[in-house]
Amino acid sequence: MFRLWLRVAIIALLVCVPGFAGARETGGITVFAAASLTEVMQDIGKAYEAANHKHVAFSFAGSMILARQIEASTGVDVFIAADSESMNYLDGKGLIAKSSRVNLLGNRLVLIAPSGSKTALNIGPGFALAKALLGGRLAVANTDAVPAGRYAKGALTSLRVWDSVQGRLAQGEDVRATLAYVARGEAPLGIVYATDARAEPKVRVVGTFPENTHPPIFYPAALTKEAAADASAFLAYLKSPSARTIMERAGFAVLAR
Repeated sequence: MFRLWLRVAIIALLVCVPGFAGARETGGITVFAAASLTEVMQDIGKAYEAANHKHVAFSFAGSMILARQIEASTGVDVFIAADSESMNYLDGKGLIAKSSRVNLLGNRLVLIAPSGSKTALNIGPGFALAKALLGGRLAVANTDAVPAGRYAKGALTSLRVWDSVQGRLAQGEDVRATLAYVARGEAPLGIVYATDARAEPKVRVVGTFPENTHPPIFYPAALTKEAAADASAFLAYLKSPSARTIMERAGFAVLAR
């Protein structure tokens, strides 16, 4: 938890320094987005800038970390979370424009191993996950504070294997930290989104969790209550055919039209 709050402090400093706030000051847009959206949003940002000549500045982290930062600071125009809970938190504080909220994307939850691993597992009730760790740890995002971690805990609980692994976790501050543990070989197995695994050649997918083992994975997007006027154009762009192509290429299910 210390690392998680350290991350919050770092983001707070980034938001408060002039360089970070400069996107809005120069007519640009500031977007806070879930860590699992890093590559796809950067690609969309470049395409948007090329088409509209408006700069888009991004900050990526765990969804609830970003939600709390939006609550504590100013200067953010768009929030894209990896779960409804984080967006609901801001909605409950009156900090998003309700009418702008949309479920933008969907994803799947997968079990991964280093690319050179020979581990084979069939994901199902009571599957031998603990045995497959071979004395190592299971990499997951923080199960209390990060959407990917909560989805992972929910899936493992549903499959009746949570009790066998809960004392053997390597918890990352966000899903990309979790991915890195496995990519570097520091954990023999990990649970991330399918799109994260697709973006990292040093891991392979061992199996996909059945969708009925965890809540649906949605990425809600919304304007903040204080969003700059131009921010609505960026949110609209996220539902455009150009953005859709980029998101589908990255492996996301595009929900908004």
